[in-house]
Amino acid sequence: MAAGLADWDRDWPAPAKINLFLHVVGRRDDGYHLLQTVFRFLDFGDVLRFAPRQDGEIVAAHALPGVAAEGDLTVRAARLLRDAAGIRAGATIALEKRIPLGGGLGGGSSDAATTLIALNRLWNCGFSSERLQALGLRLGADVPIFIHGRSAFAEGVGERFSDVALPRAWYLITMPDVSVPTAEIFRAPELRRDTPAMRAADWRPGIGDNDLEPVACRLYPEVAKHLAWLRERAPARMSGSGACCFAEFESEAAACAAAATLPAGMRGLVARGLDLCTH
Repeated sequence: MAAGLADWDRDWPAPAKINLFLHVVGRRDDGYHLLQTVFRFLDFGDVLRFAPRQDGEIVAAHALPGVAAEGDLTVRAARLLRDAAGIRAGATIALEKRIPLGGGLGGGSSDAATTLIALNRLWNCGFSSERLQALGLRLGADVPIFIHGRSAFAEGVGERFSDVALPRAWYLITMPDVSVPTAEIFRAPELRRDTPAMRAADWRPGIGDNDLEPVACRLYPEVAKHLAWLRERAPARMSGSGACCFAEFESEAAACAAAATLPAGMRGLVARGLDLCTH
């Protein structure tokens, strides 16, 4: 389908995700860790807008604090798609950043995925979801799940999916005032790397822990503080490699009631779990 002017003049959502559990079940010879996790999307995230350019350049409208221009995943995603499609199109990418950097909510991966999805349509590339996922994996292990766009049990380095049905739930997400580098957590010598693998069909809500949590809590006591506070109110976990943490509630009212008791200086928000994210 050819893109019209209205497609350029719209917002493209880039949802946040949480990991309902995250196990490290091994390590490949190339150093990549083998994982098992369940991804769930949230009705909260970043927003992107795209504008066509006639000079063939790919430009970020605003620099991300602490991110070098060449490290901007949206720019890298756009260039990767353009090269794969063999076209000379350009675009200006405007990112409204709401997902905290280094928070374990998948912000950079989601932004890259949305860029691939949006420009695939806007540039009329015609790539399938599977081809976009293969491109996305070159940008980061979590990019393909955002292109897939459904709640899923993921394996490997995070690129193999089995869709799962999840109960309705709302989450109180807290955001410690720290940025946790994923690489730092994965190279910690004490990180458990031998959790027994399970079959996707055997997983049920509530099963599993986050193997990265003990390392993040040791290195970043603020994460441990947030988890302790949340666990006084509901089952809670850290998402991804941190720093953000979440507690699950059966109703929006219960989640909002817990959010109303957040201590001064502790940031948080309530978000609904999504089974499907649309772009």
